[in-house]
Amino acid sequence: MTASRAPAEPTVREFEATVDRVDGREVVLDETYFYPESGGQPADRGTLDGHLVDDVVERDGAVVHVLDPDAAVDLASGDEVTGLIDDAFRTYCARAHTASHVLYGAARRIADDLGYAGFDISETKVRVDLTTAEPLDDEDLIELERLANRAVWDSLPVSWATHSADEARDIDGIAFNTKTEEGAMRGGAVRVVTVGGGADAGGDPAADPDADPWDVAACGGTHVENTAEIGPIAVLDRSNPGEGETRVEFAVGPTAIDEFGAVHAAALDAATTLDARVGDLPDAVSRLREEADRLEADLRDARGELLAARLREFPTAEVGGARWAIGAVDDADPNDLREPATAAIEADGDLDALAAVGTGDAPFVVVAVGDAASGDVGDTEIGAGEVVGAVTDEFGGGGGGGPTFAQGGGLDADPEDVAAWLRER
Repeated sequence: MTASRAPAEPTVREFEATVDRVDGREVVLDETYFYPESGGQPADRGTLDGHLVDDVVERDGAVVHVLDPDAAVDLASGDEVTGLIDDAFRTYCARAHTASHVLYGAARRIADDLGYAGFDISETKVRVDLTTAEPLDDEDLIELERLANRAVWDSLPVSWATHSADEARDIDGIAFNTKTEEGAMRGGAVRVVTVGGGADAGGDPAADPDADPWDVAACGGTHVENTAEIGPIAVLDRSNPGEGETRVEFAVGPTAIDEFGAVHAAALDAATTLDARVGDLPDAVSRLREEADRLEADLRDARGELLAARLREFPTAEVGGARWAIGAVDDADPNDLREPATAAIEADGDLDALAAVGTGDAPFVVVAVGDAASGDVGDTEIGAGEVVGAVTDEFGGGGGGGPTFAQGGGLDADPEDVAAWLRER
């Protein structure tokens, strides 16, 4: 059985090998540098003697090359073949995979009780799933991006070595998740990738052999030999895929450059709109928010005054010895009527209670009772909640409230009919 040599020698793009067996479109070689999909890193692309490799998987300890289903396969056991690996895609995957380690190293520096829950590389972005004691916020994302790009700029060496499982688990700070890094464990041995500190990929001592590594993790993927090869890292978004997990999505290389450009363009556009410099955007936005809040409060007050004026125009009627103002109101929400209804009662010293029936697709009723009248008035004890209950008993729906204010919704009747019933009850 053969394992891929790609993780140990990630720079190989062309190799010679012998066909071990062929089963339909599936080809197994005596050795291969194609990387099979594993642990979140996608399979390599390329060709075997001109045959397009559609997929690469590891099955029963062997690397299986799945050829293009639309092409004839003319390979047989014992054939000598040339394997060509797509350089652009392998390079991207190596950069993206190492970038995920760099990002995890950055997360170690800003999050408590950090754990690793997996990652995935797509053609446009990379995701890393972290377990954290507290969710990461916007400031954390900014710091992650800053620290990760600083690690790239610092040109940290990237090395890999094989250890026994016990030795690997004893390495200080190692990210070790057997569920997500199955490609790192083979025959009791564990492949460990170290970013910074230690030695470089060729085994030469680092400039500062005593320096603490940026990141150490069990990993079976392909990597660059120096973080400078990664290029820019742009953090795109975060989400919460599960309890106690934070998913960070980021881009590397050209996609990251495009993201930085898009963000810069958006910032310049916003600055132009607000007549400010990009650096002054936070203050400009804060002033704009304060102005919007003030205008919203003014609008809310004006709307309340308008509603109160409309309620004061309701016709009045004597109901059970109490003086009521009863009418229909449109373009209003029941929650918006409490203060205007109370103000309308207080503005008329002779008014005991008010009932407003909302028009529209969802008729409702609001009842307000003055503090002085929330008790015995004439022959009737006025309770807003009891009145709303009587309305919903008569016209359907539901609601409730206290003695001075109550509301009900879902009435199955014309609002004018409800108002007429309230006047005549």
